[in-house]
Amino acid sequence: MSQKNKGVCCILLSSFSFALMNLFVHLSGDLPSVQKSFFRNFVAMLFALFILLKERPTIRLDGASKKYLFLRSFCGTVGILCNFYAVDHLVLADASMLNKMSPFFAILFGILILKERINLFQGLCVVAAFIGTLFVIKPTPSNLACFPALIGLLGGLGAGIAYTCVRALGMKGVKGSFIVFFFSAFSCVVTLPYLIFRYHPMTPKQLGILLLAGLAAAGGQFTITAAYTYAPAREISVYDYSQIIFSAILGYFIFGQVSDVLSWIGYIIITSTAVAMFLRNNRAHHLEQAQTKRVI
Repeated sequence: MSQKNKGVCCILLSSFSFALMNLFVHLSGDLPSVQKSFFRNFVAMLFALFILLKERPTIRLDGASKKYLFLRSFCGTVGILCNFYAVDHLVLADASMLNKMSPFFAILFGILILKERINLFQGLCVVAAFIGTLFVIKPTPSNLACFPALIGLLGGLGAGIAYTCVRALGMKGVKGSFIVFFFSAFSCVVTLPYLIFRYHPMTPKQLGILLLAGLAAAGGQFTITAAYTYAPAREISVYDYSQIIFSAILGYFIFGQVSDVLSWIGYIIITSTAVAMFLRNNRAHHLEQAQTKRVI
């Protein structure tokens, strides 16, 4: 199997794992999003700690790395809390699609945080993606689902900032396992006071489901890390949108959820935009390689 195919398999597995995570979060019932977040991150923290103890990497952080690590952890925590709230109040596919706005937010914050430049095509793609979210959110005064959808979009924004910081940390050579561990530990510490003072009693079934959500989340984090180890983002990132398909299937068969026509229009716009960026990036890369060969 080629490296690219391994990357595609890993990112599909990651997408399915995150769809399962959302399913388990929804199945856990009427519990606060903060409480759900704690157990999700606690399991991921244990997984990351195991990897760190096994690898024993040398960790060196300069001032900028510490800033990015804190920002990644804070925004990632906000993103998870918002995503879990959206999962509890929206159709699973809608919540997943709003969270998948994160790559487009990553482009915007790449400009603001990393001082990256974008071309006209990328700018138009970001605009098109935001138009797509309007079909999913359906912002009208009479739409009671509008508020959870806006919270879900805020979750995508938090994830976009977090991914931008992960990219910055990767450029500085910070190990992925340490980033996952620090983020998960940070989220547990931040949500622990709420858990102590406003703990909602859980049944053994709810606890088991939340632990399964944590296992699914850990599986998703590590498989997506492996995916980008096997192949560059320009070749495989578009397959991450398969989570929408997995979420729609799970939501239909488990909860009988069916997205409305406007939501499907939004899905098509956002996914088509992501595919267009994927194809454009691949084409630009192949042209660059061809020009390099000619020069040599």
